[in-house]
Amino acid sequence: MVLVPELTAGRFARRCGVRFAKLTTWQLTGGAAVVGLALAVGSVAAAGPWDSGQRTAERDRAAALEDGGGTDHGSPASRKDGNGKDTRARKTPAAAPSAPSVLAALAAPTGTGSAPVPDERALAKVLAPLLNSGSLGAQRTAAVVDAATGKQLYGKGAGEALTPASTTKIATAVAVLTAAGPDHRITTRAVVEPGSDKVGKVVLVGGGDPTLTARKDAEGNASLRTLADDTARALKAKGVEKISLGYDTSLYSGPLLHPIGPNWNIAPVSALMADEGRLDDSASGPAPRSGDPAADAAGTFAELLRDRGIKTETPDPSSAKASDHAESLASVQSPTLAALVERMLTNSDNDIAEALARQTALATDEPASFDGGAKAISTQLKKLKLPLSGAQFADGSGLNRAGRLSASLLTALLARAADPDHAELRPVLTGLPVAGFTGTLRNRYADDADAPGTGLVRAKTGTLTGVNTLAGTVVDTDGRLLAFAFLTTGTTDPKTAQSTLDRAASALAACGCN
Repeated sequence: MVLVPELTAGRFARRCGVRFAKLTTWQLTGGAAVVGLALAVGSVAAAGPWDSGQRTAERDRAAALEDGGGTDHGSPASRKDGNGKDTRARKTPAAAPSAPSVLAALAAPTGTGSAPVPDERALAKVLAPLLNSGSLGAQRTAAVVDAATGKQLYGKGAGEALTPASTTKIATAVAVLTAAGPDHRITTRAVVEPGSDKVGKVVLVGGGDPTLTARKDAEGNASLRTLADDTARALKAKGVEKISLGYDTSLYSGPLLHPIGPNWNIAPVSALMADEGRLDDSASGPAPRSGDPAADAAGTFAELLRDRGIKTETPDPSSAKASDHAESLASVQSPTLAALVERMLTNSDNDIAEALARQTALATDEPASFDGGAKAISTQLKKLKLPLSGAQFADGSGLNRAGRLSASLLTALLARAADPDHAELRPVLTGLPVAGFTGTLRNRYADDADAPGTGLVRAKTGTLTGVNTLAGTVVDTDGRLLAFAFLTTGTTDPKTAQSTLDRAASALAACGCN
């Protein structure tokens, strides 16, 4: 994105969807500072090595700004969503939100550049008082690296693997983008078995799309309603107005339930689900979940078909595997994996995380299960020659406490995502929540002590009982892009621990340290 000097901070922020009327003083200050810095470095970033590797989600954000609709994730070529509908007239962001475009220029390193690299001793002086705080529990590790070179500038037990919680999603993101590619989309199909005459044998085939929705406004996601429209039309063209309906979830294997058991933070992991199996109107965060999301999705599909004049033999669909000879009736596709990665990271979406772990497995010929996904992630990171000492992957979301990652690995993942030679990994950075503005950091960085990081820190949070983690990027006062990771275990007051980690990231933002 090229930033023009005549665009004022207020106008620029409004175009990016930032509403100053609802912001705190620190958010106003942080936002203004970010806009000013973005304006100063935007032309350099636009001309840098990242420009040629710009990803789908970023191109669409620029196009969306031209349309006046803020950040968007539609296809740049056709500007159509996974249901084949043109999104150019839409004036609101699609349902796979990324960090605000106000920071897009800052996400792009420009090589070693002229900004000085922080000194290790100076960093230690700034970070030590915070990382030695008793609020961080019995164990704490940390690493800070120069994003442009990957060189570690500070380490505190950086190679020791601890429970990463949701910062695991950074590893999942890198793995799936490497294995399947950022432009890959997940397909949900309706097929009819051969030999169907008066009564068609239709099977709804799940492809593992965690964003498939049955809601009237699909907001850029694959729509079960659109699939029903097209399926009904195809059946009527064949002269079929009555069917038996089955659903196929055979793409996935292994247990449906995450090891933590039934939980509001994640639905049973199925190759077929609508609206993440949510039993309310929420789109993110904890919510009551269906015990059988595949059956529920198929039941909804049956109702939609009936509304469109296609009768079903029985009210409830049954599980069935589509044959190799089944004929396709209709299909819908998810947003790109780039967009799904951004949504996963911004909202810490566990359902998307486990789906992306299985997409990694499918792309590498591993079983699409919890174990297969974990193995596939580890294998992909090994291929990238990342520091995996002590690393253990137990799932894609980080909900499993058996997972272990080091601060060194997390910062290496972030540095690799910043590497101009790995433009396919850009969504790992653009999806990170922005301190004080988006996702899981929206309501943090409000206190005086940590507010200097508002708008400048982009980081993935991690929280389990007794575990608090934070990993992301920050621009220091000299304009240097740094990647950091802080992991703690044994914390007893999560709010205080989070605040301490936020202050540590803010200290990096406020540090010249050279």
